[in-house]
Amino acid sequence: MHIAFNGWFWNQQRVGSGQYIRHLMTALQKVAPELMMTLVVPDFVQELSDLPENVNIARAPTQFRGHLQKVWFEQRGYPQIVRQVGADIAHVPYWGGPLSSKPARLVTSVLDIIPLVLPEYRGGAGAKFYTSLVSATAKGSAHIITLSEASKADIVQHLDIPAEQITPTYLAADDRFRPAAYPDEDEAVRQKYDLPSEFVLYFGGFDIRKNVHNLLLAWTYAGPSLGEQVPLVLAGNQPKEWGTPRFPDLRKYAHELDIERYLVWLGEIAEEDKPALYRLAKAVVFPSRYEGFGLPILEAMACGTPVIACDVSSIPEVTGDAAYLVPPDDARQLGAAILAVVIQDDLHNHLANAGRGQATKFTWRKTAQKTLEVYEQVMRD
Repeated sequence: MHIAFNGWFWNQQRVGSGQYIRHLMTALQKVAPELMMTLVVPDFVQELSDLPENVNIARAPTQFRGHLQKVWFEQRGYPQIVRQVGADIAHVPYWGGPLSSKPARLVTSVLDIIPLVLPEYRGGAGAKFYTSLVSATAKGSAHIITLSEASKADIVQHLDIPAEQITPTYLAADDRFRPAAYPDEDEAVRQKYDLPSEFVLYFGGFDIRKNVHNLLLAWTYAGPSLGEQVPLVLAGNQPKEWGTPRFPDLRKYAHELDIERYLVWLGEIAEEDKPALYRLAKAVVFPSRYEGFGLPILEAMACGTPVIACDVSSIPEVTGDAAYLVPPDDARQLGAAILAVVIQDDLHNHLANAGRGQATKFTWRKTAQKTLEVYEQVMRD
């Protein structure tokens, strides 16, 4: 069996689709070493980092620049190469498969359908056209892979694809995310970012879906009790422009709430520092109101840090009973949960231990095995 992967995002390690295809192909090689794999990348990509052994590389021609270049690759360049190499299955590891040209049996990984579920993410005319295009390609796939039962239900509802044509395959935390083994390295990260001895961590984006405004409101309850000694550390890339429909002005909101003294805005974090940052935190808060999966939750739990999250979309599938879950719009309850996890040692230790156990249930080997079963089903059908 020969699988040709769309490798547009291979070198973009901070993008979810880039992380997904890297881990998946590496795990597939271990689970099914006899599987023939070709990675199809745009012709402007010269070097490919962390490429698994025995993976063939093919470069597809591109035209145009900007977003049209990506569309051309998806609709013309990639299908052309799939035909040339004679692949049995074309696997597009994100929501963007070819529409009119089906060079092989098409498997599409739809990691989430945020633009269909949340109006704020639909964008202008160009974005709406692209969403319509990829929605049509998803419907034309031989099979859809997604990341959770919640996402599967959303795809059935919004794309009208039969449930039996969709298979959830959970993600897993990278092996780097584990309980502290080298305290000196963690301490070096603490000093690098000038972090206090105790803090509560939010790590992620600041778009409206991430619900950080509700976390800030919750800090009006938690902050005065924890004081400046246990601040809320907000890490992650901040938008170029605050105060848009997608990115409400959270800094202004924090000022209006009079909680600035309890906050530390870290900004961008080096990828290699993420595990230490999770381990150093007293607790991790993940207030998002919609996720396709919620990998940061799993990463934090794998590091042995208690997680507080919202009881919505895919998140309960990831956490099981190993996190403190609250409603997404109840700031008072979120604040109480933060206080309880930080102050109550028994609860803190229980969630830390339970989280580590929950994280071990998710492995890339299982993801690869489930994906291989999808390939085999598609070949039979």
